[in-house]
Amino acid sequence: MKTKIIFISLVLVFTLSTFAQRRIDYEKLPASSQEFLNTYFSSYPVIIAKKDRENGEKGYIVKLKNGMHVEFWKDGSYREVNGGNKPIPTGFIPKSVLKYVTKKYPKEKITRIDYGHENLEVNLTHNIALKFTKDGMIKKGRRT
Repeated sequence: MKTKIIFISLVLVFTLSTFAQRRIDYEKLPASSQEFLNTYFSSYPVIIAKKDRENGEKGYIVKLKNGMHVEFWKDGSYREVNGGNKPIPTGFIPKSVLKYVTKKYPKEKITRIDYGHENLEVNLTHNIALKFTKDGMIKKGRRT
C-alpha cells in the first residue's frame, strides 16, 4: 500500500512539473521579451524558450548557450537574469543599483538580478547578496 501511494505521488509530481514548463518557439515570446534579449543578449544564442508557471504565476524562461537564463513575467518584462557565476550585462539594471554596487563593491561583478514582488535581489561575485527596494534603495547585504 505504501509503495502504491509513493508511486502515485511520484507520477503526480512528474506530471505537474511537465505541465508547469512547456517548450515554445522563440517567436512566441512576447515582443518585449524578444527586444530585451536582442538588446542585451544578442551575442548569446537562445537554446530553449519555455512557458513557465512558477508558484502559480505565468511567465517565460529562456536559456542561453552560455549557461545564463532569463525569466520574464507574463507581460514580457524581465523578472530575473541569472548568470550562475558569470557576470551578466548591466545595461538594464537600475542606475541606483549600479551606482551602489560600483561604489561599495568596486571589484565585484553582478551575476544575478531578481525582481520579486517586494524586493530586488542582486548577487555579486564572491557570494555577496544584496537586497534593494523596488526603487533601488539598499535594504541589506550579506555574504552567502
